Amino acid sequence: MSIDSVIANVITEIYLMSDCRYGYRKITAELMRQNMLVNHKKVLRMMKAMNIQGLYPKKSARTSIPLKGHKIYPYLLEGLLIVRVHQVWTTDITYIFIENRFMYFIAIIDLYSRYIISYELSPHLEAGFCIYALKMALSTATPEIFNTDQGSQFTSNDFIKELSTQDIKISMDHKGRCFDNIFSERLWRTLKQEAIYYYRPANIAELDLVIKNFVDWYNNKRLHQSLGYKTPAEVYGK
Repeated sequence: MSIDSVIANVITEIYLMSDCRYGYRKITAELMRQNMLVNHKKVLRMMKAMNIQGLYPKKSARTSIPLKGHKIYPYLLEGLLIVRVHQVWTTDITYIFIENRFMYFIAIIDLYSRYIISYELSPHLEAGFCIYALKMALSTATPEIFNTDQGSQFTSNDFIKELSTQDIKISMDHKGRCFDNIFSERLWRTLKQEAIYYYRPANIAELDLVIKNFVDWYNNKRLHQSLGYKTPAEVYGK
C-alpha cells in the first residue's frame, strides 16, 4: 500500500470518528498528533479528491449525489419504532482508496438485526452495482420499508422500479447530513477500523477477500451490545 493510500485511509478514519465534522485543518492537526507529517494543503487536496469535507452551514459533499429530475420520496423513519426483521432495510455507499484509485462499497442492511443481507464492490459509482446488490437482497426476502439517501444511484428509475414492483415503501434521508443514515455510518467505521486499516490490503483482490471475511465475521460472530450481545445472524434468523 502506498503512503498516499495510508494517509487517505487515516483521513477517512479521523473524518468518521469526528462524525463528519472535521475539516482539513483539524484533520491535519490530528494527523500531526499521530506523527504523520503531512501539510494542510495536501490534506485539502486529498479530501477534495475523496469528495469529503467537514460540516458547515452549507450543504456537505456526499458519496451519493442527487440528480435533478429524479423523484425524491419522503422520510418514513421519523419516530418509527423498529421492532422486527424485514420491517426496514437501509443501504449506503462508502469509498475505499486502494491502488491509487477509489473502490465503492455498498451494503444492504436489515435495521432491526444489523444483518448485512447483500453487498457489492465496484470501481464505478454508476447505479448498476447498487441495483445488482438490491436484486440479490430481494431474492432472499422483502422488506416493508427501504431507506436510502437521495443519491442518484438510489433515485434512478431502475433502482426505484425494483422496489415499487414489490410494493415496498420507499424512504429517503434528509439532505446535507452525512450521518442521517447513522447505522450505515457505524458499519463503515467498523469495516474500516477493524478490517481495512487492520489488514491493509495491498490490491483489489486482497481487498475483496478482506471484505468477504469481514461480512462473514460481522454477521455471524460479532456481538452487538444493542442486540443484547447477540450476533446479527442470531437476531435475523440465519
